[in-house]
Amino acid sequence: MCLLLSSRISLFGKKYILKEDSPYCVKCYENLYSNTCEECRKPIGADCKDLSYKERHWHESCFHCFQCKNSLVDKPFAAKEEHLLCTDCYSNEYSSKCNECKKTIMPGTRKMEYKGNSWHETCFICCRCQQPIGTKSFIPKDNQNFCVPCYEKQFAMQCVQCKKAITTGGVTYREQPWHKECFVCTGCKKQLSGQRFTSRDEFAYCLSCFCNLYAKKCAGCTNPISGLGGTKYISFEERQWHNDCFNCKKCSLSLVGRGFLTERDDIFCPECGKDI
Repeated sequence: MCLLLSSRISLFGKKYILKEDSPYCVKCYENLYSNTCEECRKPIGADCKDLSYKERHWHESCFHCFQCKNSLVDKPFAAKEEHLLCTDCYSNEYSSKCNECKKTIMPGTRKMEYKGNSWHETCFICCRCQQPIGTKSFIPKDNQNFCVPCYEKQFAMQCVQCKKAITTGGVTYREQPWHKECFVCTGCKKQLSGQRFTSRDEFAYCLSCFCNLYAKKCAGCTNPISGLGGTKYISFEERQWHNDCFNCKKCSLSLVGRGFLTERDDIFCPECGKDI
């Protein structure tokens, strides 16, 4: 007998449906368990094929494209605002166009995007070697895309030190390009980019190395006199002094712009020099 409590109809010789090992006549089963078709809003009977997508259900004959009405049974489709569309209608209405071949990028296919433009994966290629760029790094130039090796070969300057391409940044010295990390002091090898430096015989030096190697020493404090950046110094008989060091040996009076006397390696103001 049919399991429905309000109806104890015999199922002998009749069509019935088992659910969880319990028999139901077709009418009772449909009243209890049939899904409602999204398209026609009628129950999907036990003798009908029930097609479902995201907890929604259709008769097989109602499962069609919202726009062109062609059947979607056993065909790929896409959903937009709760409507089902065949791939052709979806592509024409919503899909991106490839920036290279101008054809539609079909749903489900891989696409590459850059600055609002889209490409088929096979169309996103280096304009020089014609190889797909994929997820590798690339460099755009004049509305064209280059893989890094091709860009370096065609456009990048080469460092005068290591002979490799300069792709970012760089330093120009004596009209020649250098990597920042290659432009270093000839003496201590510290990077000179962004630092004060000078040169001798076309070799670059930081101020510290230049002073230690080539600058004259102050006769007063024995430290180097760089002469760079407007540093003032006094020179007399092959000796040099910093302006601040050119003082009387006895009274420490500054002798810059004044007369002075010498006694061996010492200098004196005229007043202190009377006793020499």
